[in-house]
Amino acid sequence: MAQEYEQLLLKNQLCFPLYACSRKIVSNYTPFLKPLGLTYTQYIVLMVLWEYESINVGKLGEILYLDAGTLTPLLKRLEKAGYVTRQRSKDDERVTIISITSEGEELKEKCKDIPLKLSSKGSAIDDSEAKELYRLLYKFLEDD
Repeated sequence: MAQEYEQLLLKNQLCFPLYACSRKIVSNYTPFLKPLGLTYTQYIVLMVLWEYESINVGKLGEILYLDAGTLTPLLKRLEKAGYVTRQRSKDDERVTIISITSEGEELKEKCKDIPLKLSSKGSAIDDSEAKELYRLLYKFLEDD
């Protein structure tokens, strides 16, 4: 390939290994989440709700780096499953509040060991490298 096109080589793209790693990590969750009827994205939404109990859709999207177009159908499915409720804010009808239900809270017990199971699968990086990668990824995400 001509020198002027070096920037188009896949091996020169930071985005590609990030994309491939993301797919691999999500696929590692699948055997644990599928029996619970959850996708990875639903799981991370529930993780936020287990922490906050109630949150507006805008703040949820901000935390998860997801837009309302992605969240709305996902939240509808979680509501249909009985894990969350959606209500309009009493202060501002344009704002939707998402709350965890008792069924959603009970699901936490079934999910509590998933992070441990995944970390015990082994990793190509050690704890200090994982912490540094975490730091660098968040540095990249916050660069707006």
